[in-house]
Amino acid sequence: MKENKQWDVQKIVLIGMLAAFIFISTRFLSIPIMTPAGKTMLKTANALCLLFGILFGGVSGGLASGIGSALFDLTDPMYAPTAWITFIKFFLMAFVCGKIAHIGGANGNNKKLNLIASISGVLLMYIMYYAEKIITLMLGGSELVPALGAVVTILPTSAFNIIFAIVLSQILTPVLRKALSSTNLYKHATQTK
Repeated sequence: MKENKQWDVQKIVLIGMLAAFIFISTRFLSIPIMTPAGKTMLKTANALCLLFGILFGGVSGGLASGIGSALFDLTDPMYAPTAWITFIKFFLMAFVCGKIAHIGGANGNNKKLNLIASISGVLLMYIMYYAEKIITLMLGGSELVPALGAVVTILPTSAFNIIFAIVLSQILTPVLRKALSSTNLYKHATQTK
């Protein structure tokens, strides 16, 4: 019984630390850009969300990604009202990525599966992101065609973010796995997802 409680505390600490990395990355390693569809940004946090899903599994990676991203939104008045939507988007991105990367006991060690996982996770998140932007613009009084036109203006930023997230997560996965493999926290995290 004591071991289960200890693991619960370790898992909470792990998720909290990873969420802090997502928050810090979004806050300090991003470039905000204003577009007709609203504020967007070039950022490294998407790569970390994918990375955490691959390394720590869907649930832990998803919770860390969702919590860290939502906490960032709560610190910005422009994003705060939709922090709950941000939690869902980023949770699902890392969750899907982690679940695919860990299919059949792969545990995030299969490079091909990790690539498929990263592509799937980030594309799902961006589909949700575009849908959110279109719905927000339409609720604000825009018609569908102008809303779609406004969303088109964020496609270059999104394309860069998508490619950057996939490439960076694939580069960092083996490096961080090697560095983390000697820690007890990582060993416990990869034993139970």
